[in-house]
Amino acid sequence: MRATLHPRLLNGRTGDPGVYVEVLHQSGAVLLDCGDLSTLTPRHLLRLEVLAVSHAHMDHWAGFDRLLRLLIGRDKRLTVIGPEGFTQRLFHRLQAYTWNLADRIPADLVFEVTEVTTAGAWPRARLRLHGGFQAEALPALPATRDGTVLRQGPLRLRAAVLDHGTACLGFALEEATHINVWPTRLEERRLTVGPWLAGLKAAVAEGRADDHPVPVYARASEMQSASVLPLGALRDLVSVTPGQRLAYLTDLADLPANRAAAIALARGADILFIEAPFAAADAHLALDRQHLTTRAAGEIAREAGVRRIEPFHFSPRYLGQEARLLMEIAAAAGRDVVSPS
Repeated sequence: MRATLHPRLLNGRTGDPGVYVEVLHQSGAVLLDCGDLSTLTPRHLLRLEVLAVSHAHMDHWAGFDRLLRLLIGRDKRLTVIGPEGFTQRLFHRLQAYTWNLADRIPADLVFEVTEVTTAGAWPRARLRLHGGFQAEALPALPATRDGTVLRQGPLRLRAAVLDHGTACLGFALEEATHINVWPTRLEERRLTVGPWLAGLKAAVAEGRADDHPVPVYARASEMQSASVLPLGALRDLVSVTPGQRLAYLTDLADLPANRAAAIALARGADILFIEAPFAAADAHLALDRQHLTTRAAGEIAREAGVRRIEPFHFSPRYLGQEARLLMEIAAAAGRDVVSPS
């Protein structure tokens, strides 16, 4: 199966937490946490459509100003997901600047914020450059049992509230289904590869009827004159499998409620990005600072049945001991699922 989600751990295993996710055949990208963004080019940052922030500790949120500086002057709507009170944090961050000349900027920049809380409805708000970034209330989003906070194209973003001495969100980014095209069948049918295949995949994913028309063309310039075939005649060109899934868990105390929520969120993930700041022998330090140990991270991964672990957020106290930490995680997971750096 060709991967659709292409995540990148931004700052290695010891730097600020953050994962940048590109989506195959999609122009937009997703950013999980917003600390040090220096490894991302302006081109990468301008592609962002979703920013999901676990909590507002500096190492997860300090990079926002760099992103803001790039977005000012562009027509852009950015979906922001954060924990309880995050709209006010974003508001105060934006109000640190003077916007008296904002009306001279023709392009509007819009942040649409959803706060994932333990309540039955999740607050939402809009902050617009042309409104001086004042918070405008939007209709609340009814809380969902599985934590689904956003559906965007073929993707679903789920969130869970974890305890880090403050509310901290874990995330799961999932592809609804994975649709592959059989190149050999295209060749047998003498059908050309081209942008029309995205339309075919979309029609299958949306459950369209067999008589749904699908234009077949090699280049976008040929779309108007394309031949049209019914979906039913093209279904054999694709295979449908369960979608790819990745999970992101950071900054949570090793408590029973946190473990249960983390395991539920990460269950069956193809890739689990999980913090492991402390070695197993330093569990007392981890508990005091409300973080996981390597052993806890491996046990959560094992219970969730994930295929691969990407540990991060290693404490600098273990400088030069990365191999040791990885071995402890793998031992607790019960199998060698940790990829090398």
